[in-house]
Amino acid sequence: MSQPERFAFIAEWYDENAAIIRSYQLLFYTSDNTVEMYDIKNRRIFLKRSKVDNVRFEDLYIGGTINVHSRQLNLVEYADEFTKKQLSSKKEKTLAMIKPDAVSKFGAIIDMIYAGGFLIANAKMTQMTRQDAEEFYQEHVQRPFFDKLVRFMASGPIVVMELMGNNAVTEWRRLLGPTDSSMARSEAPNSVRAKFGTDQTMNACHGSDAVQTGQRETNFFFGADRKWKNTAKLSGTTCCVIKPSAILEGKAGKIMMAIVEAGFEVSALQIFHMEKANAEEFFEVYKGVVNEYGDMVQELCSGPCFALEITGKGEQTAEAFREFVGPADPEIARNLRPKTLRAIFGHNKIKNAVHCTDLPEDCPLEVAYFFQILAN
Repeated sequence: MSQPERFAFIAEWYDENAAIIRSYQLLFYTSDNTVEMYDIKNRRIFLKRSKVDNVRFEDLYIGGTINVHSRQLNLVEYADEFTKKQLSSKKEKTLAMIKPDAVSKFGAIIDMIYAGGFLIANAKMTQMTRQDAEEFYQEHVQRPFFDKLVRFMASGPIVVMELMGNNAVTEWRRLLGPTDSSMARSEAPNSVRAKFGTDQTMNACHGSDAVQTGQRETNFFFGADRKWKNTAKLSGTTCCVIKPSAILEGKAGKIMMAIVEAGFEVSALQIFHMEKANAEEFFEVYKGVVNEYGDMVQELCSGPCFALEITGKGEQTAEAFREFVGPADPEIARNLRPKTLRAIFGHNKIKNAVHCTDLPEDCPLEVAYFFQILAN
């Protein structure tokens, strides 16, 4: 009888009580999606082989974050040669950048990314200075189009994403289409640039051209040694969180599209991996009030979530968005308000697609919690 296929990683967990980082060997068995963990320092079993429902094979990659029994674990390296050999190309990284001309179409582009089979490991809306753009495009410094390019790239917000997937660099460039948008429309009409690009510079998106470039470019935006400001306004806005279950089902892009089509604007966006303590703190207002509080916390910890800052309706933004999201129970929403987000994308009171701020006075607190406290 053959051994089940097993993948091994080194995982780190920050123990807040002891103020130290603890290291584990994490084993994942694909035959039954079970997890086993060994405490490296103490040389003993930490977690016997068991099922952890929210851990999937797709989530296991170097630099990834998973939650195992409320512990947020960072996967820092492969633990054996078999895992490294098997996953190096399957877990390839590349940078996807939505340029200033296409940020208004970010929902549709993110939907195409999910439909293309990619995993979005990191995402953030930010804005480059001219100096940032010059550094990022340094290999083009002698080209005649360099000045036009950097001026354009610093002209407004961008959305940067770290994509993971099988041969991610090649596959993302294929989905992008030719650099010249007009050529893309004739040669690859279903590509991103064919649908959303204008010319060779304003061509909707950027993609890394090689594996090494992908590593450099993702580090440029997501490396630990570099902090990028988000675009949050922190005033006159409301908070929306696309829940992990909706992301897992590939609905995030469609939800973003629906929000924009309803006349709202997304002024800030970022992916977060919530620890249990963070989720409990964020949902504290519901503790002892809502029976589903514990399940709500568990859902928010079960995988990555998209936090969005919503604006676009002036002083009515918070109330209008709350109406657009609909009742907490999607079944009630489908009966009473079938065009609301939860009616269309939700399953039940826990997996109801999105969280939104209930009370207008709480909007600044919830937006600041993500885009000031957690972001820093």
